[in-house]
Amino acid sequence: MILCCGEALVDMIPTPTVSGADGFVPHCGGAVYNTSIGLGRLGVQTGMLTGLSSDMFGQLLSAGLRASQVDVSHVILSERPTTLAFVRLVDGHATYEFYDENSAGRMLGPEDMPALSSEVSALYFGGISLACEPAADAYAELLERNAGAQAVMLDPNIRPGFIRDIARYRARLDRMVALADIVKVSDEDLNWITPEPLSLREKVEGLWDKGASLVILTRGGEGATGFMADGCEVQVPALKADIVDTVGAGDTFNAGVMAKLSELGCLHKAGLARLDPESLRLALSYGARVAAITVSRAGANPPWASEL
Repeated sequence: MILCCGEALVDMIPTPTVSGADGFVPHCGGAVYNTSIGLGRLGVQTGMLTGLSSDMFGQLLSAGLRASQVDVSHVILSERPTTLAFVRLVDGHATYEFYDENSAGRMLGPEDMPALSSEVSALYFGGISLACEPAADAYAELLERNAGAQAVMLDPNIRPGFIRDIARYRARLDRMVALADIVKVSDEDLNWITPEPLSLREKVEGLWDKGASLVILTRGGEGATGFMADGCEVQVPALKADIVDTVGAGDTFNAGVMAKLSELGCLHKAGLARLDPESLRLALSYGARVAAITVSRAGANPPWASEL
């Protein structure tokens, strides 16, 4: 099982009403939630570890997980509210306004993190759950407890507006990068992590120095590149699509990559250690196919395997 650890929230998407003005329609979302949904729909055994509310939005999120074949046995329920993200779309690109104080997901502590069973073969971390305390520290501690046994993929998906203490966030991120087998970053993420005027390759080498073994760099319409520890680079193009919006594109790319690595028998410690360039190319290409379908429709709506 791939266990996706992090935020689940409700995206409030602007939608025209009968009067012509925009209203907001709730859609299940959150970077880690989107990836778990993507994996479940692609037929991969998947679970989610997150904090969910018992309110109407939490029930919507829980139903969405079950409908996409995601195991919910690691979900932690509470009566705290659900995180809401109001989305503004400009030329198909999304910006967000979050309402997250005292939420069910954000208020998780290290004591809430369960012991993981042997059926969990890989862990996925990312999104705003790495920035919002106390849950951010709880997820970091979970990773530190389990990184020796499970393969780990990390996508920081950096949202500067959530970072209250930059030094503390950087220190936490460095600890998690050091324990991850796969670190996926966008070019924007990479430039935030390493703001110095260096080439992208030099900035990737900085992640290797921090401890990452495989780095995947995405650059929107320019595709994705995998940087392997032996210096090999694997590039795949982005697939052309009629873009409706980009909500969840990177999240579902991650789902596609992990799904293909799992199918190839590579998504475990030993398999990633001996990963060959062709297997990486197949995984990146599959991620690009999944993302291309997602951006062709509104909201984070990953495809089912039958759609590929």
